[in-house]
Amino acid sequence: MKKILSFYFYLFIFTSFLTAQPKPYVLLISFDGFRWDYANRGITPNLDKMKQNGVSASSLQPAFPTKTFPNHYSIITGMYIDHHGIIANHFINPFTDEVYKLRDTNAVRNSKWYLGEPFWTTAERQGIISASYFWPGSEQRLSYRHPTYFERYDHHRPHKTSVNGVINWLQLPQNVRPHFITLYFHDTDDNGHKYGPNSQQVNSAISSLDSVIGYLNKKLTEIKMKDSVDIILVSDHGMTEISPKKVINIEKILKGFNYKIEGEKPFLLIKPRGYQIDSVYNVLKKHENHYKVYKRAEMPDYFHYSENPFIFPIIVVADLGWSLVTNSSLKKFINQNSKGNHGYDNHQLDMHGVFIATGPHFKKNYRTGTVWNIDIYPLLCKIFNIIPRSNIDGKLDRIGFILK
Repeated sequence: MKKILSFYFYLFIFTSFLTAQPKPYVLLISFDGFRWDYANRGITPNLDKMKQNGVSASSLQPAFPTKTFPNHYSIITGMYIDHHGIIANHFINPFTDEVYKLRDTNAVRNSKWYLGEPFWTTAERQGIISASYFWPGSEQRLSYRHPTYFERYDHHRPHKTSVNGVINWLQLPQNVRPHFITLYFHDTDDNGHKYGPNSQQVNSAISSLDSVIGYLNKKLTEIKMKDSVDIILVSDHGMTEISPKKVINIEKILKGFNYKIEGEKPFLLIKPRGYQIDSVYNVLKKHENHYKVYKRAEMPDYFHYSENPFIFPIIVVADLGWSLVTNSSLKKFINQNSKGNHGYDNHQLDMHGVFIATGPHFKKNYRTGTVWNIDIYPLLCKIFNIIPRSNIDGKLDRIGFILK
């Protein structure tokens, strides 16, 4: 009897050993403002290799509004923007007058603004150590809302330093090593704003970021992890050309009204004082040309931008390439001489980003159509075989087919 029990005991141990799955390694990389077609310009040999060895989508559809912080947080939470709470790069709590803005360190690190659960929190709760070399929301002060390891954002840090930091994390002892890591680069967004998406400066930025992927692959090869890491390359939004000749001065249209205004050139949030909502809306509707105006309650469902109390009662969305301005912002616009912008309707192709993924979990040389950024969170959960939050908007069945 003892021999039989011993046999089954060792058989159980042996079977468990064979069936136990090692934890994956996933590196989620964001190229800010990297439009869907930037990888099709013949200047990205390293991204071309990623496509050949993995999966590439025709584009990655962002959420509305197509801005940086809101969409990075949609990617990492699997939620529409009005659900996770970061409704713009800059917005106000109309009930307390507190302000959130991406360049305000205190606001960016204050967890009360962030309603969604980022993937690193989901992962850490289920035994996956995580790290972030820059990602909006990763610097939250509450210890359970940020990854185990994270770097505070430094716009001027050399890219090789960032990659080397990731490589160092991957060489930590097994019991403290992160298995999910985010990495962020800003170049194409900066140059797209300043020079426009079709400029030589943007092409130089594209080539520079492509070389970062080459350097990353070289370092992964050196530490013998090249075939062990899934790399998912995304962008938060695209970019389109703008001109000071294509402006709508909202202040002139609303002359005589008292209101508060938030937002940026592609879209504006307007809160009329007192009981003037209908009057302000009607004037904007009367002059509707190269923009669309909506009451929050009547915002089309496809925008998914009406279910947050911080969104002002009136929303104005400019046509692609047009800019909504006030007297003061028009002067600033002309002085800055910006050539590109984003934040427009997320169904406009110019606002779409890139999605390329390669590694042990992904099909090889596989092409697919447009995928949605809110579906990346459940995709990550599938790769790690962990349970996603029940309140996400993302759906695995829209993207899961790209896995082996």
